[in-house]
Amino acid sequence: MAFPLHYGSCPVVKNILLLDSEGKRVAVKYYCDDWPANSAKLAFEKAIFTKTQKTNARTEAEIAMFDNSVVVYKFVQDLHFFVTGGDDENELILATVLQGFFDAVTVLLRSNVEQREALENLDLVLLCLDEIVDGGMILETDGSVIAGKVASHNMDDGSPISEQTISQALATAREHFTRSLLR
Repeated sequence: MAFPLHYGSCPVVKNILLLDSEGKRVAVKYYCDDWPANSAKLAFEKAIFTKTQKTNARTEAEIAMFDNSVVVYKFVQDLHFFVTGGDDENELILATVLQGFFDAVTVLLRSNVEQREALENLDLVLLCLDEIVDGGMILETDGSVIAGKVASHNMDDGSPISEQTISQALATAREHFTRSLLR
């Protein structure tokens, strides 16, 4: 028996942040009005970075409560990935969004997940955010699917995204996903 979905029962993401090793923006998307001014957004980013920078979120995602929000985060090289939801959101769902974002970025940056590479491919990173969440609603959490959609967007635009073809990117994604399952 199928139950109707109500908007209030769907998980909602407040923001997705990609910050550098000093807490500065690489790519960010806000999906709610909790931070109406850009200065409030920058203050939130600085505060969340300061609160989490001493943790060791390099192997597994970490979860923190901050300003009535659940924050799930992970660090790789000089990049800090964050996904924020309301204080009543399911941490596992937010962690799945974070992992999907991370996996898609890993595929699109050809496993070279670092600030310089992310900045050189900022269009891909921003497209990832658009494929994962729209208006706070989660659309996709599978990193290889997200990367495939981003790669196909760029193929449609006629601008080459990288040296990889879509099939190569998807093969890389499958390989990455298989490795993550075997850990």
